[in-house]
Amino acid sequence: MDKLFEVLKGYLHMETEIPFDEFSQYYKDLIECLNTTFEEMDQDTRLKARYACSIVQANAESREKREKKNSKAYKKISTKTAFWMNAINYRLIKEGMTQAEIDEAIEGINDSI
Repeated sequence: MDKLFEVLKGYLHMETEIPFDEFSQYYKDLIECLNTTFEEMDQDTRLKARYACSIVQANAESREKREKKNSKAYKKISTKTAFWMNAINYRLIKEGMTQAEIDEAIEGINDSI
């Protein structure tokens, strides 16, 4: 997850949008990471994963409305990352965090980037 998070930081500082193929590949790598390491993630890593999912989800949703050519793919990406955001949120709450603490931690991550 750390590697994917560093890539995301780079994307967030770009002035232009990455092309669909690169966006799609990042999404696939993120989902693969979640599928294989979610159970072993610590709280900090889960928060980073939730943040990454929220960024990908928001971008996919925005692109879906603007790019008719790949709108179905963007809708799928948006739906799947929203699912993961909810799953991560559920796990964080189950492990003792409140929604306010999660929101504060996500805001802290955003401010640090």
